[in-house]
Amino acid sequence: MTDFTILVLPGAFAASVASTLDVLQTASSLAPRMKLARPAWRVVSPRGGSVPLSSGMSIETVALPKRYRADAATWIIPGLGLDNAEAVSTGLAGADAQRAIQAVAAHAAGGGRVAASCSAVFLLQAAGLLAGRRVTTSWWMAAELRRLEPDCTVDADRMVCADGPVSTAGAAFAQTDLMLHLLRAQFGVGLADAVGRILLIDGRQAQSPFVLPAMLSNGNELVARLMARIESALPHPPSVEALAGEFAMSQRTLSRHVREATGQSTMALVQSVRLHRARMLIESSRMSIERVAEQVGYGDATALRRLMRKSAGANPSRYRPASPRS
Repeated sequence: MTDFTILVLPGAFAASVASTLDVLQTASSLAPRMKLARPAWRVVSPRGGSVPLSSGMSIETVALPKRYRADAATWIIPGLGLDNAEAVSTGLAGADAQRAIQAVAAHAAGGGRVAASCSAVFLLQAAGLLAGRRVTTSWWMAAELRRLEPDCTVDADRMVCADGPVSTAGAAFAQTDLMLHLLRAQFGVGLADAVGRILLIDGRQAQSPFVLPAMLSNGNELVARLMARIESALPHPPSVEALAGEFAMSQRTLSRHVREATGQSTMALVQSVRLHRARMLIESSRMSIERVAEQVGYGDATALRRLMRKSAGANPSRYRPASPRS
């Protein structure tokens, strides 16, 4: 019996494919020592044979069957190596991607489980599998996924979202988090935790600590200008009302533009810029947390700590480099 079917498309992100196989291989090695069944898997592609990946690498695969066959395995699609909306649209229009979309849709229609990370989540969307579900993807692509599938809830803060038979994960290296989740669900906590310890994979729950505000604009000139304005005004960030006035539009119109580009409210965008500056100051200076809070416009360190815990799941001190030992 095959537990996992790894569906690889040409150009897939090599590290995402490799981490999938490394996690499974490690689990297979550890399972007998823990008196557990070994996970079994196969690697497939639309055409079979050697499939080129990113960075000049390749992997041997078997071809998807021409007709759907009932399959109890969880199908896993590693990141496709597509990092913007135009690339996703072009990539998913290709013949190999269309064949994969049809196969994934048939597998899901037959009651099968599916999992994907990063841009591969858009393949699940194209297969019609995301409507009504809570999902995640690369944080900078979240707004585009919301646009394509308004009937799903895109929780870009989460590293992994599991909703019924559909599991999704964030950016490409969240594939490791996705694989630990799948192992945990199908083989138990013990094996998943052992693999995590062997491969030194932390149990990361959120993407928010890794967000770069400058990338949230997704090429949107207005949002880029907004963030530059907020950054330049610290420690006295302008109000949403003031920003709307400066950019000659209503607050409602401003909010619509910001949400379309970033998936966030205007106030959330302001907070993202402030928290990012705070993190940079903590990492690169010897300022006290109280002083950092002042520099980004918070009345006291308590407010900064509370917001960092909420957005990143950690206290500000987590980002302070350890002092070197003498």
